[in-house]
Amino acid sequence: MSTAVAKSAKKLKTREEGKPNILLTVLLIIGCLTVLFPLYMTIVIALKSPSEMTNDVAGALSFPSSLSFSNFSEAMRVTDFWNSLLNSFLITGLTIGLSLVLHSLAGYSIGRSMGGNKAFKFIYFYIVSGMFVPFAILMMPLVKETAILQIDNMLGVILLYVVFYMPMNVMLYCGYLKNIPQAMEEAAEIDGASTWTTYWRIIFPMMSPMHATVAILTALGTWNDVMTPLVIMSGSEHTTLPLAQLNFQTQFGTNYNLAFASYLLALIPILIFYIICQKSIIGGIANGAVKG
Repeated sequence: MSTAVAKSAKKLKTREEGKPNILLTVLLIIGCLTVLFPLYMTIVIALKSPSEMTNDVAGALSFPSSLSFSNFSEAMRVTDFWNSLLNSFLITGLTIGLSLVLHSLAGYSIGRSMGGNKAFKFIYFYIVSGMFVPFAILMMPLVKETAILQIDNMLGVILLYVVFYMPMNVMLYCGYLKNIPQAMEEAAEIDGASTWTTYWRIIFPMMSPMHATVAILTALGTWNDVMTPLVIMSGSEHTTLPLAQLNFQTQFGTNYNLAFASYLLALIPILIFYIICQKSIIGGIANGAVKG
């Protein structure tokens, strides 16, 4: 009798597992449309000629009758693409490098010490609380301070980014350190390794998944940011890609064909970077953010 009941329960469980989750399927479809529809619109508008742009919905959604790749060359000319791209690369690359080194060091020192020291726990919450301070409140004081210190340039923007992303990155690193047993550090200490050697040769390489996560999150925010370079580097000869794309917006309207072509060009480098790092990102976020 018990065997028959077990078989019936097993069959029922198999049927339930085989049924499609309609709600989950609907949510996935909505999520895909949310991502793919704007991308479709960007590609279609970037490939259209200005004469094909209409105000009606059908005309905006329709595929171009002929592909106009001249929008890309014109967008590159208007934005001084290669110079702006180089500036964006420099700012993003240096921000990522400094963030990986400084934020991982801060996360390691705080994460390993705050368990038995209330002072480090206070420092942790103090740093993480910076995530809740809006940039609008800091904008005017920062403009004044960077001007006084004469760092109202690319260097100042890089330093500000390193500070802005410190709360999130320290939280992620502290959370990820919980997955690394302290026994490895104790064994290295017994072998005569200093704290500095232990960190760089053992802990830092083991945090590679979190490094990839921090790198891509910092890169996305830095690469696409407009406000910080706009208020800090206003009047400077240097410009980033998002800042240069403001040239398409005038008081009389927006040249959507060139603007969307420029957006696609700016999307390619960060998309490649994401594809390279994607294998480590999910594991890094899951282990760092959830357990932090």
